[in-house]
Amino acid sequence: MTATPRPTDDALPPLDPADWEAFRALAHRMVDDSIDFLRDVRERPAWQPMPDAVRDRILHEPLPRTGQGDVSSYEDFLHLVRPYPNGNIHPRFWGWVMGTGTPQSAMADFLASVLNPNVGGLEQAPKYVEQVVVRWLAEAMGYPSGAGGILMSGGTMANVIGLAVARRRRAGFDVRASGGHGAGEPRLTLYASTEVHGWLAKACDFLGLGTEAFRRVPVGDDFRVDVDAMARMIAEDRAAGQHPCCIIGTAGTVQTGATDDFDALADLAAREGCWFHVDGAFGAMAALSPETSPTVRGIARADSIAFDLHKWGYLPFGVAALLTRSDADLVDTFAMQAAYLAAEPRGTFGSEGIYFASRGIELTRRFSALKVWMTLKASGLDLLGAHIARNVRQATYLDALVQAAPDLESLAPTPLNLVNFRYAPAGVAADRLDALNREILLRLQERGIAVPSGTTIHGRYAIRVAITNHRSTAADFDALLAGVRAIGAELTTPSS
Repeated sequence: MTATPRPTDDALPPLDPADWEAFRALAHRMVDDSIDFLRDVRERPAWQPMPDAVRDRILHEPLPRTGQGDVSSYEDFLHLVRPYPNGNIHPRFWGWVMGTGTPQSAMADFLASVLNPNVGGLEQAPKYVEQVVVRWLAEAMGYPSGAGGILMSGGTMANVIGLAVARRRRAGFDVRASGGHGAGEPRLTLYASTEVHGWLAKACDFLGLGTEAFRRVPVGDDFRVDVDAMARMIAEDRAAGQHPCCIIGTAGTVQTGATDDFDALADLAAREGCWFHVDGAFGAMAALSPETSPTVRGIARADSIAFDLHKWGYLPFGVAALLTRSDADLVDTFAMQAAYLAAEPRGTFGSEGIYFASRGIELTRRFSALKVWMTLKASGLDLLGAHIARNVRQATYLDALVQAAPDLESLAPTPLNLVNFRYAPAGVAADRLDALNREILLRLQERGIAVPSGTTIHGRYAIRVAITNHRSTAADFDALLAGVRAIGAELTTPSS
């Protein structure tokens, strides 16, 4: 019998530090630099354009065949990357709905990366941390014991997983075996307002339902879904041989922050035998404060809820949650056991095996739960809720300033934390206002004054302020309006 040759241990440079003390010094420098960066955030522009030379250097750098070393690569980060983010950690960033993060949760991400577990399951503490985080979040949303849940990378994927559960539970046939349409089965249809986020059309495509399955229901003047119109559409589709399976409500629409009537939608879903899912991307977090929770009254009646913790939970990207009233709904939708992943009574696989991989689509999962766990333990749910309530008061304050100003115009109601307005001084023709306000917005951003975003409300261009920023103060909103007026005057005052 021929002996198997023993492989030689090549003298390769290690991927761990060759000099641990030198690496310790660099790591301490990284931490110190990062803390200074966060501490001094208000002293920097809200955003600054990236010079062409910097962009070109990043984009056109050749593939590194030979490493340049830890210190040199960190220096490149300091000069090429750190000065040019999108600005969402700045106190005057209100563009789109992005979280601001906290120093504590950033360190939790570091700790999670050092531990580097795969949280698909296994017998390990990180699995139990995510389980308790899911339980805490379910309790915060008013769900009963026995609820299920899983953390995802963001709201889109959390909503997609929720829709997959809805399809499984309300299709009326074995969707796991037959796919999106069972043989001879009617088309599945689902219903949401015209204000719903774009994830839904993508999810219908991705899950094989087809974008035509999404029935767009009109909204009222308050931008909430018209429940009576939804009921009529369901009846019409059923009469036409379709199979209505899911109703989707929104907590905090993207454009105006409107929240649908969840009690009315839950009643309709019960009558029609439909799954009731809530897209709570940022608005579901209003449940965390007694001051704002009436906005999302009835959310606990939903069969499933998806929401982002990296938005109004102020955590670093990316972590979102999908909750279901019954854990069995998740397991029934996703559990699929391979022989090499079978649970054992003892050892690393423990008795629960791939716990979270049996409740979602991913087998490999990062330890996102740690920053949620550590933040809730360190700060408490009530403090997060208090910051959420303050953001809503800030939106009310900004809207009141707009309403009282003769040169500003409110373009939508402000039911939660989004304000839509425009600069509209006397003497400027209506057909110039869209271009004027778009230019004001761009100059606000380019000068680093503030970062709101833009949208269109009833055909009129709006400066949109989405407030999910725990660093903002009333003075920041005063500065925003001062900047709008100053730039507006520049653009409308005739040159001498």
